[in-house]
Amino acid sequence: MDASSDPYLPYDGGGDNIPLRELHKRGTHYTMTNGGSINSSTHLLDLLDEPIPGVGTYDDFHTIDWVREKCKDRERHRRINSKKKESAWEMTKSLYDAWSGWLVVTLTGLASGALAGLIDIAADWMTDLKEGICLSALWYNHEQCCWGSNETTFEERDKCPQWKTWAELIIGQAEIMYIFWALSFAFLAVSLVKVFAPYACGSGIPEIKTILSGFIIRGYLGKWTLMIKTITLVLAVASGLSLGKEGPLVHVACCCGNIFSYLFPKYSTNEAKKREVLSAASAAGVSVAFGAPIGGVLFSLEEVSYYFPLKTLWRSFFAALVAAFVLRSINPFGNSRLVLFYVEYHTPWYLFELFPFILLGVFGGLWGAFFIRANIAWCRRRKSTKFGKYPVLEVIIVAAITAVIAFPNPYTRLNTSELIKELFTDCGPLESSSLCDYRNDMNASKIVDDIPDRPAGIGVYSAIWQLCLALIFKIIMTVFTFGIKVPSGLFIPSMAIGAIAGRIVGIAVEQLAYYHHDWFIFKEWCEVGADCITPGLYAMVGAAACLESARKKQEGIVGSSRVCFAQHTPSLPAESPRPLKLRSILDMSPFTVTDHTPMEIVVDIFRKLGLRQCLVTHNGRLLGIITKKDILRHMAQTANQDPASIMFN
Repeated sequence: MDASSDPYLPYDGGGDNIPLRELHKRGTHYTMTNGGSINSSTHLLDLLDEPIPGVGTYDDFHTIDWVREKCKDRERHRRINSKKKESAWEMTKSLYDAWSGWLVVTLTGLASGALAGLIDIAADWMTDLKEGICLSALWYNHEQCCWGSNETTFEERDKCPQWKTWAELIIGQAEIMYIFWALSFAFLAVSLVKVFAPYACGSGIPEIKTILSGFIIRGYLGKWTLMIKTITLVLAVASGLSLGKEGPLVHVACCCGNIFSYLFPKYSTNEAKKREVLSAASAAGVSVAFGAPIGGVLFSLEEVSYYFPLKTLWRSFFAALVAAFVLRSINPFGNSRLVLFYVEYHTPWYLFELFPFILLGVFGGLWGAFFIRANIAWCRRRKSTKFGKYPVLEVIIVAAITAVIAFPNPYTRLNTSELIKELFTDCGPLESSSLCDYRNDMNASKIVDDIPDRPAGIGVYSAIWQLCLALIFKIIMTVFTFGIKVPSGLFIPSMAIGAIAGRIVGIAVEQLAYYHHDWFIFKEWCEVGADCITPGLYAMVGAAACLESARKKQEGIVGSSRVCFAQHTPSLPAESPRPLKLRSILDMSPFTVTDHTPMEIVVDIFRKLGLRQCLVTHNGRLLGIITKKDILRHMAQTANQDPASIMFN
């Protein structure tokens, strides 16, 4: 066998076929002739543009070659710069190539905002369809149907002659139609996912993070996945399942970015450049999901992106702004805002409220630990049961249980986003919710604020019991819902659980401060007739705590979600409670050794790497820690040649 034909032997300069590694080593210009030989007329990277078997082609579930893709991009730049002075057409092509990055992120932002608005409008309409229909305009939801009615009263603003419930139209039991529509939406969603686009199920954020790290998943960001995910996301949300649409919106935006990238050769032929577009698309997805463009950029920068140059930062911000502008122009919520639960608080929080805030943080941590463990255990159990073989059956059963239990409770029957909005809202003179059913205090000698703290009425106590039942229901059903074969996000269910717990705690603290305002912890701030406690603020703190605690499942981060909450509440006091980010003081990848490692090797590791401590593990479990002082003490004892005094053996 000729030595030059063996790719693993040194090349001696002979033979007709020159190994590829030798071409790279020489750095000269070569091209392939018709006879299969190589001459020096073009650059080596021109050769790599051809689909040579094993070089430059990526199969499904493989990793891209970042170095090779960057080399191809640099060679493309050289080729364009060398030709742009030859003619006006080449100069135009050069300008088009330079601006193609901004064009593709603009198209991605426009499509993401438009699809997000469409999903919001369709989900609201189909959610109200479970309870009734607007006879005068079938395309109106419940709220829009009663806008133009002259017979709507302030106390019953959601009742009007134009809106007819199913109990009034077809059958005397509204619960039957509610369950029927919920099961129909859930069945249609899981059927479309199973038949047309299996990749459309779930959240999509973990997979997108994997793709941005350089992994290839064919079809995950394709046209079919985009279309099916958009349709089934509306159906899944409208079915009333304990899930959200915020996580899947990131997947939808990345599908748009991937599809538009094929319109530009600069990105369609280079996997590394394509991931710059996907990073911008993920920022646009978070922007339309939470109405927070800056939060979207932080999410893309800190969490999902593997390669994030400075130009991608600006393009991500631009894509997020375009998407947010389009969504606000569509105005799907009817309040000229980017989010449904837009609130303003005018009362600051006081020092004594730190303790209930800490309790809400503890609750959020307990919820996150419980959810992660319970959901992982259920996912493992699912594989060994019929649910793993029949995903359609699982979705139908979960949807049926959810609909049957949710209907009697008005807070579980509400759309999850509507529930969060009601829990965040502060009780004002225009609020008619049972959460704001307070009794006027006739014994108050003076009124400090327009709406002072008042004793709770019957409606508030009834709402507290309903919220407690809703909290238990949401916790249990979220564990079983997350992971079924429909598009599902975890952001909104986690926020709802925290908001329910926070509102309950807020009402309890409010009543405690009202009836015991002479206690030393309330005496300085909560005088009689003052607006001291804001229960809606507690709901927001609880929502933030539970959202952060479940981030390991949904790949969220403290920084981006904090910005999302800040953009929801522009009038929140500057000294408002916020999560603490302690990641900078933690060593996320400490040095570890097993308990079977010889002590001589451990000493050598400390000596050569300059460690201050090292963890000792056994089968992945932590046994203890060895510090630098322990090593020095061991070396001193070993030098004394006293075997009985040797610390480690």
